[in-house]
Amino acid sequence: MKHAKSIVADIKSGLIKPIYFLSGEEPYFIDQIADYIEDHVLDEADKGFNQVVLYGRDVTVEDIIGNAKRYPMMAERQVVIVKEAQELSRTIDKLAAYVENPQPSTVLVICYKYKKLDKRKALGKALKKNGVHYESKKLYDNQVSDWLRRVLIDEGYHIQPKAAQILVDYLGTSLGKIKNELQKLMIVLPKGSEITPEAIEENIGISKDFNSFELRKAIAERDVVKAQRIAQYFIQNPKEHPIVLTMASLYGFFSNLIMYHGLPKKDKDTVSKTLGINPYFVGEYVTAARHYPMKKVSQAITLLRQADVQSKGVGASAHASQDILKEVLVKIMS
Repeated sequence: MKHAKSIVADIKSGLIKPIYFLSGEEPYFIDQIADYIEDHVLDEADKGFNQVVLYGRDVTVEDIIGNAKRYPMMAERQVVIVKEAQELSRTIDKLAAYVENPQPSTVLVICYKYKKLDKRKALGKALKKNGVHYESKKLYDNQVSDWLRRVLIDEGYHIQPKAAQILVDYLGTSLGKIKNELQKLMIVLPKGSEITPEAIEENIGISKDFNSFELRKAIAERDVVKAQRIAQYFIQNPKEHPIVLTMASLYGFFSNLIMYHGLPKKDKDTVSKTLGINPYFVGEYVTAARHYPMKKVSQAITLLRQADVQSKGVGASAHASQDILKEVLVKIMS
């Protein structure tokens, strides 16, 4: 993530490489770099003749090389951007010959989403010598909230830890999807605002009371009534709260609780760093540990694994699947 920012910073300062090969599982950072190059490397007056966008499904590697070898027209450089280049995965290694000797007046950008490039092959070695090879990695669940917070700070906003967790629990780890929802909030909220669960509920429609965060909290506090009320809401709204994602969230919570039990030191900083959570949520694990000793946590994880298999249609009828979440909560909290 820092690397993506440093690439953009280098381009801003005029340190522009002839080739940017942007690969990896997280498309957000690939788009961030490619969009900046598309918008800022050439002046508007030069873009008409000297900037071309190609698509991997419509061209060959030879077409890309042909475009890259052209000379700019009445300008210092040209920009060639290849989007969806993963469509050329079978032939992309043919680009190695060009990368070995790139046209210095061309900025070639290859957007190779959801794929990895073998750095040991000729293309990988040539990129290391003559260009930039950026691998955009998926963020772990516990990294997304921190990324979200930094994005908002850059835009002049703040967000409460609970609000950030609600967004991540609901939207998952797709950074592009989260950024789209943040932009909705930034349209209606004045700069300098603190984003709260109430603001998210009002403007995005994610309930501040019925979400995975509140379910975990209810379980931690062993509040059976609240947990079952949230479970019933999830059952009635399966598109917004798929049971598979709910099981994954609960599994992650109890996995962290096992780690918490095993810590020799349980101060806030140690717990936060080891579990990869915001210090704001440490109290939740302190409470949960009182209600769920190590043996009980191990049993909960076994129950969640069984429920997860059932939720995917193994050993459970369609009717019974509606009650899987409620049943596993009863067993865990009994």
